[in-house]
Amino acid sequence: MEDKNPIQVAGRLFQTVETLAQTGPGSLAELSQKLGLHKSTMHRVLSSLIYMDYVKQDQDTGKYSLTYKLLQVSNQAMDHVDILKVVRSKMETLSQISGETVHFVERVGTEAVYIDKVEARQNAVRMVSRVGSRIPLYCSAVGKAMLASLSAEKAREIWKRSDVRPLTEYTITDWEEFKKELEKIRNAGYALDNEENELGVRCIAASISSGSEKARYAFSISAPVNRMTDKRMRELSVYVLRTQEELEPLVKML
Repeated sequence: MEDKNPIQVAGRLFQTVETLAQTGPGSLAELSQKLGLHKSTMHRVLSSLIYMDYVKQDQDTGKYSLTYKLLQVSNQAMDHVDILKVVRSKMETLSQISGETVHFVERVGTEAVYIDKVEARQNAVRMVSRVGSRIPLYCSAVGKAMLASLSAEKAREIWKRSDVRPLTEYTITDWEEFKKELEKIRNAGYALDNEENELGVRCIAASISSGSEKARYAFSISAPVNRMTDKRMRELSVYVLRTQEELEPLVKML
């Protein structure tokens, strides 16, 4: 009778999908333990997902894994996101000019969500970021760029709601120091991530406002620290500010 609650049933379906996405293939016992469900309930959930073609079971190992249907649905949804149609060509151009990976993100709460990524073609080192993954605002170039575009009160509010902690030795965790950082960004027009989120990676970013909503989007150029010297950052800032100038009016029309 417990499965009659439609919200509970939907929750179990999505939790199972999310767990398989995070951990990879798993057995009935493993999934049952991770989700805290009885094996019979877990089996019914998996059977439903198999019927809907979101999950498959390996006949040799008996383990369950996701099919490509979720990716197909995701791609179909992304096709209808107008913002990506507008910015994609600009991101590709920026990647070609810089020779580095370019990201486009949307601000959601205290985090930025990667909604597009153009991987650098000519460089062997690939960024580990993935479309759909999230990054904290306080320790990323895209996040700091967006926070600097907001009022001091709004930026402070987001800072208070964030789980501020040192992800690397360079992460800024003091509000007064962070406030000075935001002022530098406002004066420069762009933000830097000096290995604050991930050691060995530096980024340069600028924010994009959408209509009346400030700092809804941002984009960045990311690369290993050995290619992102201070001199190189200053050179890339010209292209970043130019791209921001070109994108801003286009995005505001959406």
